Amino acid sequence: QVQLVESGGGLVQAGESLRLSCAASGIIFAINTMGWYRQAPGKQRELVATITRDGRINYADSVKGRFTISRDNAKITVALQMNSLKPEDTAVYYCNANMRGMNYWGQGTQVTVSS
Repeated sequence: QVQLVESGGGLVQAGESLRLSCAASGIIFAINTMGWYRQAPGKQRELVATITRDGRINYADSVKGRFTISRDNAKITVALQMNSLKPEDTAVYYCNANMRGMNYWGQGTQVTVSS
């Protein structure tokens, strides 16, 4: 099993920045893709950014140029640097890890951007 613990959410004003972090523990030696998803009230969970073990990155169009995902394979952590935040970025952000076809999720961290 994989446990994921997120940190770094909060309340900021539009244009400000936040950094989310996620640490994995448990049976983690075979984790491939890690990433971040978000879910706003009344909406489906959506992909924000993912990064594979060999560094291939994918971003949602809505965050390209503003968000940066990074990963430490030695510590099995993934981070999301969010700049130029907008009110529409308000959501619960979830850390995700994929291992052997199984998806694991963190508990989520709230990000609120006021206008």
